Amino acid sequence: MSEAKLEALATVGTSEKASTVSVTSRRSYNGDELSEIQQDLAQKHGVKQRKLEWKIDICVVPALVLLYFAAFLDRINISNARLYGMEEDLGLHGNQFNVALTVFFVPYIVFELVANYLAKLFKPHWCFSVSMFMFGCSTIGCGFVKSFGGLITVRVFLGVAESATFGLIFYILSSYYTPRQAQRRFSCFFSSVTLAGAAGGSIARQIYTGIGNKHLANWRWIFIIEGAATVFIAFLLFFITPDFPETAKFLKPNEKAFLKEKLQLYSRVESGFEVKFNWRDYLPLFKEPIFYANALAYLGLLVPSYGYAYFATSIIKLLGYTAVSAQQHSVYPWLAAFGYINIVAYLSDRLQNRWCFSVSSSIIGIAGLAMVLGSSAPHVRYGGCFVASLGLYGATPVVVCWTSINLGGHLRKSFGTAFQVGLGNIGGIIATFLFLQKDEPKYTSGLSVSIGFVGLSIISQLFIVFYCSFMNKKKMTLTYIERFEELPIEDRVLKGDLNPNFKYLL
Repeated sequence: MSEAKLEALATVGTSEKASTVSVTSRRSYNGDELSEIQQDLAQKHGVKQRKLEWKIDICVVPALVLLYFAAFLDRINISNARLYGMEEDLGLHGNQFNVALTVFFVPYIVFELVANYLAKLFKPHWCFSVSMFMFGCSTIGCGFVKSFGGLITVRVFLGVAESATFGLIFYILSSYYTPRQAQRRFSCFFSSVTLAGAAGGSIARQIYTGIGNKHLANWRWIFIIEGAATVFIAFLLFFITPDFPETAKFLKPNEKAFLKEKLQLYSRVESGFEVKFNWRDYLPLFKEPIFYANALAYLGLLVPSYGYAYFATSIIKLLGYTAVSAQQHSVYPWLAAFGYINIVAYLSDRLQNRWCFSVSSSIIGIAGLAMVLGSSAPHVRYGGCFVASLGLYGATPVVVCWTSINLGGHLRKSFGTAFQVGLGNIGGIIATFLFLQKDEPKYTSGLSVSIGFVGLSIISQLFIVFYCSFMNKKKMTLTYIERFEELPIEDRVLKGDLNPNFKYLL
């Protein structure tokens, strides 16, 4: 066995050694070396790598895709209900519809970090199932509201319930996959958003044409049917949603040991699952600029993304389509985005690069928004919807995956994923007041501000590139290494990606 392989196996062999920093362990391994080391680890633990990889993919990704498919569908179905007369039936006027959208995000932002912390105390499958049951019931409640006040109440409960989904999903995914595997899985999950957007319009159209009930309006049936399906799925996911790798029931003891050492081989740091931490350990992390850059990169994409999700059908309808036809035409840009997301994911993993794909996709998003903004021709504006959805929904999973895999250890993963999703979802609040009825049909201000926010995201992404490059060089200096070695072992584990062994991916 080569010296490099012996060194790597020794480093990942025990938690104490994995936490110990040395100049020699800082070296990087090429793809062939990593493959050889993995093969030795697999032989050591009696694991068939390909079989285990498929097992993890089947047990982790589909359950999370199903969970967020239902969550996102319940989140955006209010835009479909709007087309079928919800505003008129509830007597909404002025900006009350936008307020109803906004109140969802306030508890969603506040409880995101709490949800990730609770997932460490209670197992994630409990958090996911309870959350899903709650937002399914809240969605059903939307179908029976009689006033603006009732709508606000159920939307607040929906925001509280959904706070335990998105950030925790990223936390889970980044705990199972190496940087070389992650983007395809993140994008596979995130593409459920585009499928939910496409399905939302299609389901709403089927409900409109297939249900005739004089006692309940068709828009109410959208909430009732989709909410009931979510409640059913909540019970199913209790049994199939994965926990963290260290406690996952679908993994055998030897598979857990292999996966732990394999992930340490790539990250060069301990996961820190066994190390206990409390909410006070989060406080110093608020001072680190990288977490704010991650959140701003995400926020800048969410403003136009939510604007598109909530108002695309209304924009398409204003191009001359009927409500039913607008629902049908809104499906196609979502489907195009689904294909683009997965192509970008494959190339990103293949080339081991994130920032080039996130920045280029963001620029495509700007081009699409500019087409909708700058043209009066219906077909050009509709084409802009395609281009915008490709760019916006193509860039977002790359940004999220990139920042998640650059977080090492459970403490920093827990905080970083929740902080990015929580603070980033302020973009949802902004988006709900950008596309107002008074601005129809051009939505000039909303589209202009959306372009500006994508520009903010690009600037934040470039800052992340600069910061990660700077930290990679800084962590190689003797001064940094000596200061890190002076810390107690437990503190070194909690430092995660600040360990000199950890190299940030660009």
